[in-house]
Amino acid sequence: MSQRYKLCVIPGDGVGAEVTPAAVQVLQAVLPEVAVTWADAGWATFEQTGSALPGGTLELAKSTGAVLFGAVASPSRPVTGYRSPIVALRRELDVFANLRPSKGRAVPGADPNLDLLVVRENTEGLYAGRERLDGDVAVTERVISRGGTERVARMAFELAAASDRMVTIVHKANVIRVGDGLWRDACLTVAAEFPEVEMEEGLVDSVAHNMVRQPGRYQLLLTPNLYGDILSDVASALGGGLGMTPSVSLGSRCAIAEPVHGAAPDIVGQGIANPIGAILSAAMLVQHVWGLPHVAQSIELAVETALVSGKRTPDLVSGDVEPVGTAEIVEAVLSALRD
Repeated sequence: MSQRYKLCVIPGDGVGAEVTPAAVQVLQAVLPEVAVTWADAGWATFEQTGSALPGGTLELAKSTGAVLFGAVASPSRPVTGYRSPIVALRRELDVFANLRPSKGRAVPGADPNLDLLVVRENTEGLYAGRERLDGDVAVTERVISRGGTERVARMAFELAAASDRMVTIVHKANVIRVGDGLWRDACLTVAAEFPEVEMEEGLVDSVAHNMVRQPGRYQLLLTPNLYGDILSDVASALGGGLGMTPSVSLGSRCAIAEPVHGAAPDIVGQGIANPIGAILSAAMLVQHVWGLPHVAQSIELAVETALVSGKRTPDLVSGDVEPVGTAEIVEAVLSALRD
């Protein structure tokens, strides 16, 4: 097998074990030379081994440089020794830019005008992991650095320049004057390097309001970590749901692709999990890491063909349409690829 296309696959928890093999099946249909190695991480791995992100998994992720991650089921209470493996993996691999595209595809409830890319800073903000208890007061520190902001802003403006998109710099500097003020200033500094790119600013609450009222209003949102996490979920709802939405986190040396949905414990083992987010996440690896946009486009077109044909998992069904399972969606995508 070619050593150029190496992939570490981490199914994680819940339906991650169902949608990641589906995505790998589609990926190998268009790129048979990809060398796949499977690894463990997640809440179940923590319960079994005491580590949510084993050292061997981390080293494999670093050596391959490309990861396809499924889902993680994190407890809602503090557990000694546990930390979200996907958050830890992002920080360890320094994948600082999270790209989350949402499009109005051929599914019920999706707005056909939606074509949005959220570029989210991925290693700082409220997810930096700096928390403490001071008596009955919980303190979570929000970290914004000029260097961290400028590097994600530069990637966002490069993507905008290549795709002719307008950038909206999202912040709340009118209230969070120091943290969001630094974010805004650093983004504007980078924006000055790209005079050909149309740019505006938007307060995060106003942006959320406008997204719901006019799904086609924005083209590329450049956001701090938490804002991007929330706004990209809003965009997912406008595009048909979380099961439809892919993502890829990029750094200077590594990348992690993952659907934005969670572990969905309520449907585990039923064979009805929506694999489209995972399939499109694999396509983002193909485009952004391996530099094969035509192959990535073939996957995306096959997904669209499958949806137009009426093949939909229960999360996408409305009216009298009979839902299908994960395997049927995969076969519909593979059939479209063969045609």
